[in-house]
Amino acid sequence: MNTEETEARPFGGWRELMQIAWPLIINSGTFALLNFFDRLFLSWYGEDSFRAALPAGILFFTLVCGFMALAGFTSTFVAQFWGAGDKPGCARATAQGILFALISIPLIMALTPVGLWLLRLSGHGPDVLPLEEEYFKILMWCGGGMTLSSALSSFFAGRGKTFVIMTCNIVANGLNILLNYLFIFGKWGCPEMGIAGAGWATVIGSWTSPLIFAILYFSKPVNAVFDTLRNLRFDRWLFMRMIRFGLPSGIHWFLDVASFTVFVLLVGRMGAVAHIASNIALSVNLIAFMPMIGMGMAASILVGQYLGRNQPDYAERMGWLTLKIGVCYIAAIGATFLLFPDFYTQVFEGGADGSVPAGELHRTVRILLAMLAVWGVADATSLIIAGALKGAGDTHFVMYFQSSVAWGFLVLGQLLIVFVFKGGVYASWVWTLLYIVLLGIGFILRFRSSRWKSIDLLDRRATILLDSSPVDHGVGGVGGSV
Repeated sequence: MNTEETEARPFGGWRELMQIAWPLIINSGTFALLNFFDRLFLSWYGEDSFRAALPAGILFFTLVCGFMALAGFTSTFVAQFWGAGDKPGCARATAQGILFALISIPLIMALTPVGLWLLRLSGHGPDVLPLEEEYFKILMWCGGGMTLSSALSSFFAGRGKTFVIMTCNIVANGLNILLNYLFIFGKWGCPEMGIAGAGWATVIGSWTSPLIFAILYFSKPVNAVFDTLRNLRFDRWLFMRMIRFGLPSGIHWFLDVASFTVFVLLVGRMGAVAHIASNIALSVNLIAFMPMIGMGMAASILVGQYLGRNQPDYAERMGWLTLKIGVCYIAAIGATFLLFPDFYTQVFEGGADGSVPAGELHRTVRILLAMLAVWGVADATSLIIAGALKGAGDTHFVMYFQSSVAWGFLVLGQLLIVFVFKGGVYASWVWTLLYIVLLGIGFILRFRSSRWKSIDLLDRRATILLDSSPVDHGVGGVGGSV
């Protein structure tokens, strides 16, 4: 690599960040809208369907997210190869993600009986449990598509082509939302399927996304530049290195989401008011939470690119800048939780059957939304800084720290609150809030330590790029075509 040329590249600042981030924010926002409308339509369809959607949905995501995270870690390798100017390396890295995604499909489907067993273990009532099981079994058909989408989109994400990702997922998620409405309520000649319709709409949407990415990835213009067809082969060294650094990311995501799933399932045992109020609050929180995933991805991409150019100080500056912008956004959203709580509750009351006291439900949602106003700032901090650390390859710390706090603090505390102290929904939520604050503090301290700067993800000391094509030093950065 031409060190003088890469060091001469100036710091991109907020313009470079937002060029990468805004499509990812919109992209994440489309997933937020998808989940929001999914639950909104089900709340209009019936309270039991609404109560069943969140536990079954988050349990499905728990079993799939580890595969998605490992496949998605491809973007970190692509980012560093791209920063180093190695175009064929980007295609070789993507190929390993695609192969892993294909291997994961039967493994994901084999987890269906495990998920059904966990749902029955949760102790939810006979009016909700059959709906949870039906919804969960259908959603498991989405896992392969979502994992393959994570791998293919990494080729574009790692190079900063986030507009492509946004466009693709707007199409796929827009189709999903439309089909949700048609299949749940039986509109335009479609059969009325209720919660099953929501599940099958998600299956169609989840496989639409990787289909579009694959068409773009193997298109003639992209193949001419990156040789994607010839590089679609197993590379043992690169595959094993991706597993080495990506597996901690996958385990981290699984253990983190699994711990949160324990919280959701336990809240479902606390009665209808606690269950419905928590579902409303967590559905609303998607508005704030999902765009922060986009900011975390942007931090990961840019930190990886700057490290690929051997500019660790710029990588650090970009991490802190992303955090500042993210916290400003989340604080503004949190203010609406405090100022307009009743608006959010009323949105979900279209299908209420009167079995839950409206006054008690509104009061509970107001208190939970007030917690979310604080929760959001800590959540944004942990998502963005964890993304920056992953972009540097510091995945082992992220896994060990978050997993130990999630299970040693969150899950253990939730079990004690529910089964020993017989606490209610407020105690459960406060404990979860403390957990998220601890995560944010821990990740900030790690990022400030700068230990992540010494990680050699591409193993340059072993000159791993010897088998690559000649390096083109003029391809770094963002913008341009697909």
